[in-house]
Amino acid sequence: MTNSSNKPASSNIFVQTIDLKLAAKMVADLKEQGFELTAPLYTVFAAKKKGVSCTLYQSGKLTVQGKEMSEFVEFYLEPKILGTFSHTYETLNIDLTARIGIDESGKGDYFGPLCVAGVYANDQNIGKLKSIGVKDSKLMNDKTILATAQDIRKEFAHHVVRINPLKYNELYAQFNNLNHLLAWGHATTIEQLVLKTECRNVIIDQFASEQTVIRALKRKKLEVELTQRHRAETDLVVAAASILAREAFLRGLKDLSEQYGILLPKGASQLIVKVGKSFVSKYGAAALGNVGKLHFKTTQQII
Repeated sequence: MTNSSNKPASSNIFVQTIDLKLAAKMVADLKEQGFELTAPLYTVFAAKKKGVSCTLYQSGKLTVQGKEMSEFVEFYLEPKILGTFSHTYETLNIDLTARIGIDESGKGDYFGPLCVAGVYANDQNIGKLKSIGVKDSKLMNDKTILATAQDIRKEFAHHVVRINPLKYNELYAQFNNLNHLLAWGHATTIEQLVLKTECRNVIIDQFASEQTVIRALKRKKLEVELTQRHRAETDLVVAAASILAREAFLRGLKDLSEQYGILLPKGASQLIVKVGKSFVSKYGAAALGNVGKLHFKTTQQII
């Protein structure tokens, strides 16, 4: 398949000529992503949802526009349809430095585990993260997270620490501080990936004072070049870690739901209180620590 590439006509519109054989795949993909599709005159389709619209003409010309155009092009159109990153690479400076990225999931969710994940990538394979659709897991739905995580695990060295509620509550009683518990999880994940890869260049999303994780690493006698920054998920390798962490959380929550026969929801909303009360009425207050993080104020509302 050959694609003829054009640069964006302006900062508000992306224009590309594509093979019309790709139309059927795009229609299926866009429907799955929640687009509304129509077929105006001279078009194969016109797709629209909040923030982005996409039109494929019978000539093969494809146009994309809207506030979320860049994200649509970067994370779907280029990796899944075009197989090129000409638009993305004009606007993004991809760091090819070999590194370990670390992120967590589940710390704000009452039910389910706390998960910390790490991914290692180098200059030989870091571009692959882009091609499989890696981005911050907060911008992805659960179905996409589960599929993308599978691709990451196949291609990249990784490690995941999943702390189920029973163990979480035990560790929280020991640390008496969520950030210290998180730092332990980060340090453990870093330690395992350093052993696997010998890479000592590490980037994490900063969740506390810089010394919190540094002290946890010192306790393990682990020396690394550690970068801590806010919104580190914008880094491709950290974004990959965020996907593995979220996948581990989702699977952990599903396992607990199946074990107890109650659909345990994500988050920490009023629905959590309602489900928590149902759980306690069925299994007793003493069992709540098997599924929930007991230091949350939510516990007082449930019991």
